[in-house]
Amino acid sequence: MIDFEIPTPIKRQVQFITMLGEQVMRPVARYYDEHETERPWDYINLIWPTVRDRGGRSFSVDDTRGSVDKDGKPRPRIGYLMLAHTVEALSWGDAGLYLCTPGGALGGAAVDATGTPEQKERFLKRFGEGEPKWAAMAMTEPHAGSDTAAIRTTARLSEDGKEWILNGEKIFVTGGLMAARESPGFVVVWATVDPSAGRAGMKPFVVESGTPGMTVAKLEHKHGIRASDTAAIVLSDCRIPYDNILGSAEVAKGDDAGHKGFKGAMRTFDATRPLVAASALGIARAALEFTASYLKDRGVKVRYGIAPHLQTAMERDLIQMEMQHRAAWLLVLKAVTKMDAGEDNALEASMSKVKAGQVATFVSQKAVELLGPEGYSCKLLVEKWMRDARINDIYEGTGQINRLIVARRLLGYSSRELR
Repeated sequence: MIDFEIPTPIKRQVQFITMLGEQVMRPVARYYDEHETERPWDYINLIWPTVRDRGGRSFSVDDTRGSVDKDGKPRPRIGYLMLAHTVEALSWGDAGLYLCTPGGALGGAAVDATGTPEQKERFLKRFGEGEPKWAAMAMTEPHAGSDTAAIRTTARLSEDGKEWILNGEKIFVTGGLMAARESPGFVVVWATVDPSAGRAGMKPFVVESGTPGMTVAKLEHKHGIRASDTAAIVLSDCRIPYDNILGSAEVAKGDDAGHKGFKGAMRTFDATRPLVAASALGIARAALEFTASYLKDRGVKVRYGIAPHLQTAMERDLIQMEMQHRAAWLLVLKAVTKMDAGEDNALEASMSKVKAGQVATFVSQKAVELLGPEGYSCKLLVEKWMRDARINDIYEGTGQINRLIVARRLLGYSSRELR
């Protein structure tokens, strides 16, 4: 039997974050949107103790489990389910500030997906100690956006075989400034150890903050999520210890060539795409709830249960917004539940990402439309939510790329057969 009841630990977490969103995030959201070069230290220092109490790993998953059921049996693992609700609630508060939250983030997710047990202990344990820390993941390059297999950043062994030497440029690194400069954070850099091997040559490397040869070249001036930093990072003869390669340095041959190295990146995305989808739906929920409340106060009442042709256009729009939001959230729940069960969720992860990106854009734009000049003005946060929502159909795999992944999975085609 499918149980949609939210476990008690998650309910408590969401209640706390909702309070945080209302009392801390929303009041300063406009300010940090307009002053994107300022880091929101008040928010960071307030939320850090909570993140640290969870081991400091933030959005890399731990062994969180639910309470016992009515028969006294332990509930299944709820780590990713907890993360989805957490991310959704934080993004309801403010998506830009949520992306400033210290902790493992995408870098931690990459370590979780591709690292050895020793590496997970080594790189993630530190996040539960001391001052706020960040981790980021650097994949995109100026000439390699959605085509991640075309990356040119290289990693070669030093002459004594004790170090990797990285050279290349990464762009659009979410949280890259904080992860590269705030000690002891790190950036997981995807590079090729053998360009001739194609995807099989791709490997992830942990470059710790302050490492000579890793430089933040610039910060992007963005359309949305402006409170968070998005950096370009240059690696110039950047030397890191040999053990900082996540997983094995072996390049697959034969039937596995072109797949093994790439699979590490895809495992990371399978874990993080549902969380990006949850973030999108947090923004959508903020826009939907505000719009419904705003219109209700002005006499617009949604009449459920009557024929659509008897409803006003505004009623039909609000119902459509709510329906799409609920459908997208169910896809997110399925994707993270499969992750917690240890099942392959590649199809569901991409489905949830596609749907949530669409819904967040649709709902936030419709909210601006329904509120008219008020919605378009900076008097309300609605226009900001519309700008924040747009990125969710672009980063962590564009909507087009994720549609290709869904089609290939459903139809049984390879990437060569269906482009």
